[in-house]
Amino acid sequence: MFNVEKCKVMHLGYNNPKVGLNYVMDATKLQVVSEERGLGIIVSDDLKWEKQCTVAVKQANKILGMIKRNFVDRSKEKILALYKSLVSPYQEYCIPVWNPYLVKDIKLVESVQRPTTKTV
Repeated sequence: MFNVEKCKVMHLGYNNPKVGLNYVMDATKLQVVSEERGLGIIVSDDLKWEKQCTVAVKQANKILGMIKRNFVDRSKEKILALYKSLVSPYQEYCIPVWNPYLVKDIKLVESVQRPTTKTV
């Protein structure tokens, strides 16, 4: 059984009419959304991953800031180990799904690496 309160409708594609259609399940009108988050991945109706890239970079920068504030030893080995274990998972989570293909998204995701190399 579906939980009707959790069900939503997202119109994908350019030729899909977004206005005038009402979807009903068990006499409950389903909410129409333009983006939805599931399992930590943000999917938008245009299937672009800009929002997902922004969220991943924001979280990775938070963790990187925490490392800079709390660790005095900034040797190459320690920073590299901390980066691989704490920062990198936020950038690589489900990357086969939301693999950024636009140059601006790729540069945004890679922008986390530059401050890390300066930290060493």
